[in-house]
Amino acid sequence: MTTRFEASLDFARGMDQHDHIHKLRNEFLIPAGETGELIYFCGNSLGLQPRKAREAIDQELRDWENLAIDGFVKAKNPWLNYQYQFCKPFSKIVGCQENEVTVMNTLTVNLHLMLLSFYQPAGQKYKILMESGAFPSDQYAVESQVRFYNFNPDDAIIEIGPREGEKILRNEDLISAIEENRNSLALVILGGINYYTGQILDMKNISETAKKADIAIGFDLAHAAGNILLNLHDWGADFAVWCSYKYLNGGPGSVGGVFIHEKHIKNLKVRRMGGWWGNDEKTRFEMKRGFIPKADASGWNISTAQVFNMAALKASLDIFERTSMPELRSKSIDLSGYLEFLLSRCAGEGKYEIITPKKPDMHGAQLSLFFPKNGRHVFKCLLDAGIVVDFREPGVIRVAPTPLYNTFEEVYRFFEVLQHVYDGS
Repeated sequence: MTTRFEASLDFARGMDQHDHIHKLRNEFLIPAGETGELIYFCGNSLGLQPRKAREAIDQELRDWENLAIDGFVKAKNPWLNYQYQFCKPFSKIVGCQENEVTVMNTLTVNLHLMLLSFYQPAGQKYKILMESGAFPSDQYAVESQVRFYNFNPDDAIIEIGPREGEKILRNEDLISAIEENRNSLALVILGGINYYTGQILDMKNISETAKKADIAIGFDLAHAAGNILLNLHDWGADFAVWCSYKYLNGGPGSVGGVFIHEKHIKNLKVRRMGGWWGNDEKTRFEMKRGFIPKADASGWNISTAQVFNMAALKASLDIFERTSMPELRSKSIDLSGYLEFLLSRCAGEGKYEIITPKKPDMHGAQLSLFFPKNGRHVFKCLLDAGIVVDFREPGVIRVAPTPLYNTFEEVYRFFEVLQHVYDGS
């Protein structure tokens, strides 16, 4: 790939011709509009359907039909250990050991379960630090957790936001806030990528700072997993949670992922909500009293694996296994770089502002465009032209070219349409 961009259709097509993972686009079903395939830049909300998702679900239906209860041990993908087939691909995606990752439940349910394990207020250390304007599900989860301990959220939750007049949260402000409140913080929980601006937080330094102060640290990776390079084990994060329906293409409501650092999974005394699917398989079917958790991340599993809810995700992760996160990230940097290059050509005169940080290591696939006026009109024009993006108040359009299935030509077509809108056509 090159970073010497040109604002021409021929250049964009040339980039696609030299993109050796371009063929993976054929593994996805692209929605169609009245005039052909839509340009889908909304993988940051819901990824596209893998072509083999239907086949994957049908396989489990056939095994249920033909094997019934025997499917737990005789299915093509035995249901008894169904969740384990996700450990290898997810360990590559989030940067950890295979025994540190599991799949279960959904994002916010898993966040609550991790907070029960790792938010342990004691004495003066009872507060939680998070970014202001975090996704509502994170806000609600944290608020309800502190209430369980009879704390007032206004006192127990410290929120750090951008400085006055700025739209991006400075990492140095986060670090300073952790250090200044080290005697009162029990937990730091942050989104790895801000859903609104697309900004990547410095998870490595944040983790190191929290650990030096003996503060538990966790991340919501809903917008980071499958999008950027992660190295959770080496960073020393205590836990992380993510959904699998955005960049991971598992389908609406697909099963959530959980990372728990090795130092905790080997400590069977770490508190957790017990469930029989997290119990040691050697004694699970003895049906005895006394929960004995497995000595890996699946020791946090509670209920039987959600087979049908995991099948489509399996089809998607099979595609991830045909490439690598470094390859995907390299293409993503070029896609978003090309988008930024084109957008900067008509961003002047107060039309819009790119509020996502410009440095590639500070954002993922998504660029957020703030329109001081007429944002909803522009959004509607884009939809009418067959370009799927999303709109967030007050005037932000989020655009997320995804490397698995989006192309440089689509980025250029988006730019053409945007120019068309501003030419008054």
